[in-house]
Amino acid sequence: MDRAAFVDKLNEDLELEYQSIVQYTQHIASLKGAEYLSTLDELAVHVQQELVHALTLARQIDFLGGIPSTRVPAIGELTDARSALEADLKLEEAQLDRYRERVEQAAELSLPDVAGTLAPLLEQTQEHARDLRAALG
Repeated sequence: MDRAAFVDKLNEDLELEYQSIVQYTQHIASLKGAEYLSTLDELAVHVQQELVHALTLARQIDFLGGIPSTRVPAIGELTDARSALEADLKLEEAQLDRYRERVEQAAELSLPDVAGTLAPLLEQTQEHARDLRAALG
């Protein structure tokens, strides 16, 4: 993989962060029921962290000479609270796999500073997945 392909992958990651922001925002506004109150508070924290992730990725893309994407992937239809949380978990797990790859790829490209910048995103994404698994029981 060369730098240009790496930047393309980072842009795909950025797009998934945008999707997370939109999806979490929709779910926070739409989920109803007392049983979801603490989960909604946690999702509000997640959406703020996803925005930080997007900014971090955009800055890394720019640093590597690319142009940050503005494309937002489509969000699935909201059917019920459980399926919404399952969709959030699925997206977090996909991002988790991607961040693991990206940290490894940055190291292979001799970009330790980029790998170091991406590592906290990986850690927070792990926390998000853990939180969603707990919410789903």
